[in-house]
Amino acid sequence: MCGLTGIYLGRAGHDDELLGQVRAMRETLVHRGPDDHGDWCDGNAGIALGHRRLAILDLGPDGHQPMLSSGDRYVLAYNGEIYNWRELRSELQSLGHRFRGHADTEVLLAGFVEWGVKATLVRANGMFAFALWDRRERRLCLARDRLGQKPLYYGRAGDALVFGSELKALRAYPEFRPDVDRTALTLFLRYRYVPAPYSIYRGVAKLPAASILWLGADDLSRDSGEWEVQRYWSAAEAAQRGLHDPIRSPEGEAVEQLEWLLRDSTARRMVADVDVGAFLSGGTDSSSVVAAMQASSNQPVRTFTIGFPGSGLDEAARAARVAEHLHTNHTEHRVTEQDVLDVVPRLPAMFDEPFADPSQIPTFLVSSLARRKVKVALSGDGGDELFFGYRRYIRGMKIWKARRWLPRALTNALATVIDALAPDQFAEHELHRLALELRARDVAEMYRQRASVWYQPAAVVLGSREPASGLNEAFAAMQGLDTGHQMMLADLLTYLVDDILAKVDRASMSVSLEVRNPLLDHRLVEFALRLPLDMKYRNGRGKYVLRQMLARYLPDDLVNGPKRGFGAPIDAWFDGPLRDWCEDLLDERRLSGQGYFDPGPIRRMWAEQCAGRRHWHTPLWAVLMFQAWLGYWDGKSS
Repeated sequence: MCGLTGIYLGRAGHDDELLGQVRAMRETLVHRGPDDHGDWCDGNAGIALGHRRLAILDLGPDGHQPMLSSGDRYVLAYNGEIYNWRELRSELQSLGHRFRGHADTEVLLAGFVEWGVKATLVRANGMFAFALWDRRERRLCLARDRLGQKPLYYGRAGDALVFGSELKALRAYPEFRPDVDRTALTLFLRYRYVPAPYSIYRGVAKLPAASILWLGADDLSRDSGEWEVQRYWSAAEAAQRGLHDPIRSPEGEAVEQLEWLLRDSTARRMVADVDVGAFLSGGTDSSSVVAAMQASSNQPVRTFTIGFPGSGLDEAARAARVAEHLHTNHTEHRVTEQDVLDVVPRLPAMFDEPFADPSQIPTFLVSSLARRKVKVALSGDGGDELFFGYRRYIRGMKIWKARRWLPRALTNALATVIDALAPDQFAEHELHRLALELRARDVAEMYRQRASVWYQPAAVVLGSREPASGLNEAFAAMQGLDTGHQMMLADLLTYLVDDILAKVDRASMSVSLEVRNPLLDHRLVEFALRLPLDMKYRNGRGKYVLRQMLARYLPDDLVNGPKRGFGAPIDAWFDGPLRDWCEDLLDERRLSGQGYFDPGPIRRMWAEQCAGRRHWHTPLWAVLMFQAWLGYWDGKSS
């Protein structure tokens, strides 16, 4: 796992100047790769690449990057892991390729030479983002893995294209202008993350998952909106194939197939030349991954858990029971108020752009805990989005069923009655959400209301408008899918990528820990998308087939216990360790002076939160995360 960055001028430049600039950008990513660093430059072509390395496989100099292909046509700066690199290497050797080391980077380069970029990525099983320079064609290629597990930003800075694993690398380029995009800010307030392809800065984009972008000098002369991003894989297309060709195997065979896929996916992600462990919350997803790990290991797997004493979100006791039953080497940390005070000031630098999923705090803490013992940790991310894990899917199906069978006038009248009980447009109250969902014109609008933190963010962000997000495109590709699968696929394409995986990547890489996700092996994803709904949702609960598989490893009470989210008790923290921090960031004069938000609704919400009349912690946390981010990075710019 690594960090990459680069500059592309599209014209001749000076080697010394380009190298100096790319090295400064590269050094902002030391946390992503503390083990090695490198850079490469061709001033005549106006291209420079920088790399920081976290050594996981082939720890010696043969894994050094940027790396040139045999014959020197391609130069690669790469962040990620290819889990089927051995099979690809064997196939390439049979075709005459020779390898000097055992790095998957070298295998990728040979694949590009033999098959081309797109065909190689179709063959590859992994998580990655990379920048590839084609010296013969004088073109730059940027690419990202199928599920968007690894990040890649790109944008203009003066007359250059700059790119990197994190925004802080782009900020280090002398001509970069960190201008806040207010339209992206409205999306952040709605979803608590900035969805791709937007970033918080004008003129900077996130490369979408499963995408390739080729750029030559002529392309840089055109508006970036004209650049063609190619998709080499599509979860929506896989879901459509599943609709027309579902798995019809008996339940037992489906469980067998899932178990084989998970164990194979997990075993591949355990391959490393460093110590490997796992996050364990005690829930179905992480327990399934740990069970598969332990089944593949001849010694106890290291597992790590975070607990919140006195909180309804505390799953440490259940995780400890799972660990005991599976015979893992378990480590637990109980979060203290001081932990919270220590972590919160680090969040703006860690996440680089505003990010307001409160589980960012326990994710960082469990990453820090694991990094003391291991360099790689496996996680159960993706299980909810693939196997019907969120309660909102069940709720959405019920609401949409009512919307279809009841007359529209009746549902509107019912929504009006419900809304009168929770009339505030910014309310977190479930009654207000229900009213909005009953009024929804389609499943996409119902999902959007359920996903919203602020319902009318453009009314709070001054001088803004709210643009369309990736949700529109996602739902357009879902024709024929049932309501439950539409909502799961929407999460897979948006929330999973830009919230869950972004959170895990930034939190773990801030402490130089690589996190791998066995449930996001594309073979397992495609299998899950072919499963009919009754294999996922049965007897009022989701994850049916996954729990049937887990029952082979754990007793019933650990398989079918109540679901808790991996969250953080920020409501209690507002009244405790974070009270003064909140007061400072939400000061009315500060809000007015910055000019991004209308202070009125924010100050009213904070007053009601402090008085205990309402619980506004979720929308307030979004505002606080922007305020903290703005204060940190404005200070860096001054």
